[in-house]
Amino acid sequence: MSQVADCPSCGGKSKVKEIHGQITYVAIQDDVLFKKVSQLKKAMEKFKEKAESLEKELEVLTTNK
Repeated sequence: MSQVADCPSCGGKSKVKEIHGQITYVAIQDDVLFKKVSQLKKAMEKFKEKAESLEKELEVLTTNK
């Protein structure tokens, strides 16, 4: 998934890419695209939280045997 950050030169939202060790900023001009990236990040965060809670539950179940 692309990283979205503020461009240091123009201050606009942009995708951050690293090509051959050099960081480049590609402007996001489509508001729908920016919203989609935000939705995907939120979905990934929810998935990560759920996975962590399941790992904790599994650890509790395996230690109580």
